[in-house]
Amino acid sequence: MLERFKKDPVLFISGILAIVSCFIVHPDMEYIGYIDFRVLAILFCMMLVVSELVILGVFDTLTNKLLSKVHSSRLVSLILVWLAFFLGMILTNDVTLVTLVPFAIALMKTFEDRKTLTFTLILMTVATNLGSMQTPIGNPQNIFLFTHYSMEIGHFTLLMLPFSLCSLALVTVAVFALCKDMKITHEQPAKKNRISAVKVTICIALFVLSLLVVLRVLHFLIALGVLIAVMLIMDRKAFKGVDYTLLITFVFFFVFVGNIGRIDMVYTWVSGIVGRSPVLTAIAASQVISNVPAALLLSAFTQNADALVIGTNLGGLGTLIASMASLITYKFHAALPRSKEKSVSYIGAFTVVNLVFLAVLMGLYFIIR
Repeated sequence: MLERFKKDPVLFISGILAIVSCFIVHPDMEYIGYIDFRVLAILFCMMLVVSELVILGVFDTLTNKLLSKVHSSRLVSLILVWLAFFLGMILTNDVTLVTLVPFAIALMKTFEDRKTLTFTLILMTVATNLGSMQTPIGNPQNIFLFTHYSMEIGHFTLLMLPFSLCSLALVTVAVFALCKDMKITHEQPAKKNRISAVKVTICIALFVLSLLVVLRVLHFLIALGVLIAVMLIMDRKAFKGVDYTLLITFVFFFVFVGNIGRIDMVYTWVSGIVGRSPVLTAIAASQVISNVPAALLLSAFTQNADALVIGTNLGGLGTLIASMASLITYKFHAALPRSKEKSVSYIGAFTVVNLVFLAVLMGLYFIIR
């Protein structure tokens, strides 16, 4: 557990905040009411199904087939960015990056331009964070906010659609502006074991089961019990792919937010700030504590669900920690061997690209609000 705290600063900070808040508001029976078990169950179920699909090699196979006949570096970059954008809507942003980034690096190893590789990875990260905002299951804060405020799927989709369409146009333009075009060749991937159609079908059924919980058609305990039982029988290795630190982080923040909400002076002060401009407050808070904790924290101080959804999703742009999923790509890029040729600073380029995207999407918000 200590190693996990060292590797995940958000987990560490959330744990400290939860513990400190317990000294201010002493533990009692109300603590149980802090924790949204339905949100935790949905997150667990989604991650468990996706973990099994990754093990089966479904996403690698689909991506390889799509890219098998592409020989232009810019077109490869564009396809990877689009894949990141659309997969983020259903796999969550962190799972999409864990799945796609290693493949993208392997695919682009024949590039002689390190700068193009860097910008491709940056734009994939931005695209994933922006694509994931379109659906209630695209990222953890959306799952939480959608459930917490009992939002309707149609309303959520229409709310984020203008921002998603604008984002898709932006990442497409950015690829042509930042990524060079050159002829490339890439090796055909080694043939893997044939994917089990039966297991894939079961995973799809379990994914639909999880969606029914999100849409409030099915009780979360039923879906949770079914998924755990099926995976224990079908493939226990899938449990290793679940991000348990994220679930623990949620629990810590549930405790912290619950305690803060019981301190009258703090509640009144934060409510006043959020009440004046919830979207801007969510964006600003996301830059410091990332957008998932920002959603959990600010939800205790406002009933303006739309503002928090927009603010925390746009707030995923900006600093490297604005969306913790962004750290996944950074870690992969940092592990690359140093290039002899002149390249760009990843963090510097990442920040500039993100701030430009954030400025454009904030402008769109002020136009359409």
